[in-house]
Amino acid sequence: MSSESQSELSIPVPANEEQSAQPNPTPGSFASAREQRRWNNLSEKMSSFHEWFKQEFNTLYELADGSFTTRGLSLVRYLETAKAMNHHLTMHHTIEERYLFPILGKTMPQFAAKDNGAHIASHHGIHEGLDRLGALVKKWTSAPSEYSPDEMRACLDSFRDVLFHHLDEEARYHFLLGCDN
Repeated sequence: MSSESQSELSIPVPANEEQSAQPNPTPGSFASAREQRRWNNLSEKMSSFHEWFKQEFNTLYELADGSFTTRGLSLVRYLETAKAMNHHLTMHHTIEERYLFPILGKTMPQFAAKDNGAHIASHHGIHEGLDRLGALVKKWTSAPSEYSPDEMRACLDSFRDVLFHHLDEEARYHFLLGCDN
């Protein structure tokens, strides 16, 4: 990707890209206050998405027992909510993997695709869970009478830890980059 495309996406490029010996950039490693503000802005947006994903996941889990009806949702609407969260999380990870991780991977090995960094590996675990969730949503959309609260919660439990740990780790790495969050 060209640096022109990166600036169109408003993804800042750390000034110390060539300094690969420094695995975690620090606040002093920014070339300018402007660069640091750009990373802070990106970090705030990412943190907002991450908190939304955690809240949405927890809501799906809480309502899986059928209590979604007390909030005015039918099973179809509840399943649409699960499908939407799946889609949004997949889209978010795709953007990270294509545009952000290649930049971060130059100085932070956990983001490097070529070494199957820890962050890339956790994305795989999350997507396995999202694939299972997608299959269940499709099954229950076709056959609503087969909906199982226990099966839904077991599916969500299968990738909750890797998802929440991943989201929290990204916030920690943003902090290491000198971001306010």
